[in-house]
Amino acid sequence: MDKIKMTTPLVEMDGDEMTRILWKMIKDELLYPFIDLKTEYYDLGLEYRNETDDKVTVDSALATKKYGVAVKCATITPNAARMTEYNLKEMWKSPNGTIRAILDGTVFRAPIIVKGVDPTVRTWKKPITIARHAYGDVYKGTEMKIPGAGKAELVFTAEDGTETRELIHDFDGAGIIQGMHNVSKSIESFARSCFNYALDTKQDLWFSTKDTISKKYDHTFKDIFQDIYDAEYDARFKEAGIEYFYTLIDDAVARVIRSEGGYIWACKNYDGDVMSDMVATAFGSLAMMTSVLVSPDGNYEYEAAHGTVQRHYYKHLAGEETSTNSVATIFAWTGALRKRGELDGISELVCFANKLEKATIDTIESGKMTKDLALITTLPEVTILNSENFIKEIRVTLEKSYEK
Repeated sequence: MDKIKMTTPLVEMDGDEMTRILWKMIKDELLYPFIDLKTEYYDLGLEYRNETDDKVTVDSALATKKYGVAVKCATITPNAARMTEYNLKEMWKSPNGTIRAILDGTVFRAPIIVKGVDPTVRTWKKPITIARHAYGDVYKGTEMKIPGAGKAELVFTAEDGTETRELIHDFDGAGIIQGMHNVSKSIESFARSCFNYALDTKQDLWFSTKDTISKKYDHTFKDIFQDIYDAEYDARFKEAGIEYFYTLIDDAVARVIRSEGGYIWACKNYDGDVMSDMVATAFGSLAMMTSVLVSPDGNYEYEAAHGTVQRHYYKHLAGEETSTNSVATIFAWTGALRKRGELDGISELVCFANKLEKATIDTIESGKMTKDLALITTLPEVTILNSENFIKEIRVTLEKSYEK
């Protein structure tokens, strides 16, 4: 077959460690042979972020605003140990946090369902989509170590110079403090994204925070969601036969575990980070979770919902064989290529993305999979493949689909 032509590039954000190795394998085996791939490349590997003082991360987000669609590899968010390991100038912030702050919007994460990989929660029969707010909170937080006794306050200085103060704590010794924020405009965008996504997919929408404890911060989220729902979406939800409701996050967790799935669960930024990992793991594997950031002005950034698979990377460096699941990273590419094809009117690109996703699932359901899935599958006979051979096996399945 002739290679599929693209008219507009994707923004390609390369990453770190084992996922960076998989990234290249996926392009070499599953993309280049079929597509005349056009991307604007940004290296978000930690070394280059450090070299550019993290400017490359900002540039990649601005490029996403320019071209509309991006695909991102998993990246390291450095801690103290990484500072030493990579000889960093400073402890750079989460690249995802930086990108999301620039693009705003909402991250929608949903598990990839395959036969033979049954959810740990026996009542779950349908996917649970996590809608995660993509701006602020701890990801844009400011932190300070308190050396000794003293008073810590929150201070807001208005444009006219007047101050409002709230006591944080009277310290009688050393400690720590953290300041985090959000903005009403972003919360409003988050709410509308969730309501629109629920209408598009005809799914109920749940929203949860801890407003009984956080009576101003979390309660503001709750109030904004309710005000927008009442003013703009109540009649539309009723007409679509779907429901919106708010509940405490404690209650939401209990409801989720007892449910059969098939709804959208909206969470604040950190809650969504944690709960999407919980949902992904309970459905089978962190490597079986899609993730897309949808911004209010119609930009899309696709990525896997897991980390850089550090342990496998060290094995790889030591020359040992790895069996790393690349499914979520493959689906990041297919999501971005499908959206690019939809926006540019290239049906062949949309078809390719669909075929690649089906080939990936068909490969697993035929019993050929990576070790993480082989350990939990109910299929009677399986073949465990290493990282590279799993991707090559998907290519074989994909080629057969085109022959048909």
